[in-house]
Amino acid sequence: MSARFTFRNSIAAMLAAPALVGAGTAYAACTGPGAPTNTETKCLTAVQIPGNPLLSYDISWVNPHRAEYYLGDRSNSGIDIIDTRTLTFKRRLGGPGVFRGVVLRANGTVNNDKSGPDGVASHGRWLYAGDGDSTLKVFDLDAPNNSAHKETIPTGTPGDNRVDEMALTTDGEFLLTVNNAADPPFATLFNANGDRHFSSVSVVSKITIAGPGIGTIPAIEQPAWDPKTKRFYVSVPIVGGNPSGCNAGGPGQIVTCDGGLLVIDPAANMTATTVLGAFDGNTGLVKLSDCGPNGATVGPNDNLLLGCTQANNPANRSTLVINATTKHFSHVNGIVGSDEVWFNKGDGRYYTGSNRNCAPAGCPAQAAVLGVIDGTSVLIETIPQSSGSHSVAADSKRNLIFVPQNAPAARFPAGTGGNGDTTPVGAGICGTANDATGTGCIGVFVHHVDRDGDDHDRDRDRDRDEDDHDHDH
Repeated sequence: MSARFTFRNSIAAMLAAPALVGAGTAYAACTGPGAPTNTETKCLTAVQIPGNPLLSYDISWVNPHRAEYYLGDRSNSGIDIIDTRTLTFKRRLGGPGVFRGVVLRANGTVNNDKSGPDGVASHGRWLYAGDGDSTLKVFDLDAPNNSAHKETIPTGTPGDNRVDEMALTTDGEFLLTVNNAADPPFATLFNANGDRHFSSVSVVSKITIAGPGIGTIPAIEQPAWDPKTKRFYVSVPIVGGNPSGCNAGGPGQIVTCDGGLLVIDPAANMTATTVLGAFDGNTGLVKLSDCGPNGATVGPNDNLLLGCTQANNPANRSTLVINATTKHFSHVNGIVGSDEVWFNKGDGRYYTGSNRNCAPAGCPAQAAVLGVIDGTSVLIETIPQSSGSHSVAADSKRNLIFVPQNAPAARFPAGTGGNGDTTPVGAGICGTANDATGTGCIGVFVHHVDRDGDDHDRDRDRDRDEDDHDHDH
């Protein structure tokens, strides 16, 4: 948090210094609806990604202490790394032969269940990423590209599809991943590398959900680690039987079931396979009301923000905040349809990658936005993004928010995935043409937070005692 006061000046210096604008970066002026002038969160610039245009990507992550942003870039079969100090593209880990990249269905659309990389998380020198063949890849960020990939660990069989989203304990000793597209879906608890200089990741337990009163569980989504309760909390999009008699989905059927929140204690005695049922006060499934969540992040006061979305329950119209200890909850109106969500400790705000927010004309029409919610769970603003934009991560030391923008739909001929931006928003943020030459980019937003000297000193002292890896996200 100590950079809150100084970052405003550093941004001004950065923009005034052309020498910092190197290859791989464009400090083009943001224009159009994605760069409104009346919001507190400002579109600062865009970082261009070399290689193939952004057709398909998944989850992102920031390690503020390394000043690095990571994106699971399926279009380029690797993990893109951006330097969050200079806002330059740094390098790409993996590549073809390490990750699957984009896998298409017979109709030419992207098969997210089988493509990769997908989820990504980091602690210290170690970066973890999921792939579309149900494997976890482990990278050493201190190693050169040709030797950074250290381990490939199966979580099941290739038929279990991708290892998707993940979270780490604050000390980096435990990693939880989810196979959201397996049947049935499951989570995997790993012993991770912590701060060691060698890689020795191993599986602790494969975790599934079943029991009295729990029906069909079609998927498991984003986990988050809460250092206060020392539990993982995992979004469960749809829970059969919540409420009783609801429809959990099927061919041609509309889902009417709400989701849940799975609570996992990594310190509990676990066997190679663990089945969790209804919440028993320590672990298990908490049923939610009016929320089918994808995203999950831990905010202030031991609260969790969950990204409810119409992609899971078409009736959802708000975002849920639930207390990890009491399980009391409230809804945030005006924002819905999120995939990844992130709490930024630097400014005390939640950010949502809401690719299915209600359009200005109202639901069921949808439009992609960056949602901004304060620590008291009040929606501050929404900022338009490229259609399909669903990933968000923030650098808490610099109060920068990173949102990938899809390349224009015109870039992708029929049968090549067709997941491009159908609006002019992404091109305006990226500073590129809204046609078959557009590439997509990582949009960079900034929220300036002014602090007086005393506050700045207190924040600096607190930072010395606080592990702020954003593993709570």
